[in-house]
Amino acid sequence: MVNPYFSSIALLFLSSSVMVVAWYGHLKFTHAPLWLVIIASWRIAFFEYSLQVPANRIGHQVMSAAQLRIIAEVFTLIVFFVFSTYYLKEKFTLNYLFSFVFIFLAVFFAFLGPFKE
Repeated sequence: MVNPYFSSIALLFLSSSVMVVAWYGHLKFTHAPLWLVIIASWRIAFFEYSLQVPANRIGHQVMSAAQLRIIAEVFTLIVFFVFSTYYLKEKFTLNYLFSFVFIFLAVFFAFLGPFKE
């Protein structure tokens, strides 16, 4: 049987990769009409949902919904920063790095376990 942690995390990574393209890929095509890029983004988003829904269904067997959301957000940010740096040619600045560190700390605390009261 396939490990639900691995399956869910892999699907979340793929889902985030596809969604970043749907959300930001059109920024290089400013000449295209807005209605056309909306339709194109929705068509791409269908494939993202085809990955996201099973990722959450499988992952929720072994993780909380909050943990799944945090993992997805981290992957979205990782993919976004790579995408924006290499595809959109935007500069990765120090304040983005600091933001990233705090997000990774959020992941650490999300998986640390409940604090004792």
